[in-house]
Amino acid sequence: MSVKIGVPSKGRLMEKTFAWFADRGITMKRTGSDREYAGVVDGIDGVSLVLLSAGEIPRELAAGRIHLGVTGMDLVQEKLISWDQKVTPLAEMGFGHADLIIAVPNAWVDVWTLDDLDAAAAAFRDTHGFRMRVATKYHRLVREYLHEGGVADYQLVDSQGATEGTIANLTAEVVADITSTGETLRANHLRILDEEPVLRSQATLFKSRTVDATDAERTTLRALTELLEV
Repeated sequence: MSVKIGVPSKGRLMEKTFAWFADRGITMKRTGSDREYAGVVDGIDGVSLVLLSAGEIPRELAAGRIHLGVTGMDLVQEKLISWDQKVTPLAEMGFGHADLIIAVPNAWVDVWTLDDLDAAAAAFRDTHGFRMRVATKYHRLVREYLHEGGVADYQLVDSQGATEGTIANLTAEVVADITSTGETLRANHLRILDEEPVLRSQATLFKSRTVDATDAERTTLRALTELLEV
């Protein structure tokens, strides 16, 4: 048996994760083609690399199928109920920064705060006969945020891609999405509310709290976390 580390399987997240570990003496590399999810770890014995999508890693950690995993705090909090009972954040890794925000059309000149959004939602229902639609893939986080902010008269609609385009496509009135620069929002004539984001996220190294580790794996985990200084 070995300590399993789940790492995003493609793109800049994978590359930056590999670089973060390399800076701490652990070399990771993918083997085979981009279609193969295999890899190797050098610099410590008893550790294996598991390449997964960033969205799969929270569930694999919670299920105890991997010991450590790199993913965004946004995905952990969205996908795992009582997430802090299932995983422990060990280190923020300094990349993959993104904020989960609420954005409205630029044309909504009177909507700048959550109070304004609540008033707009009530007016929208009075005018149109149905609730204002908020497009997002982060249902749990957005629902909690809007509830705490006092916004009541809305409905969440699922959007798994191109969320910013839902307003132009007349399938939503408001969007809640991850952004790092805001350029895509501006290109779609959207404006972020003048409020704290729903969540500030970045790539984070998490440890599973549910994995049934052997004595040998626990020893390897201690050695690895000491090497990583986390």
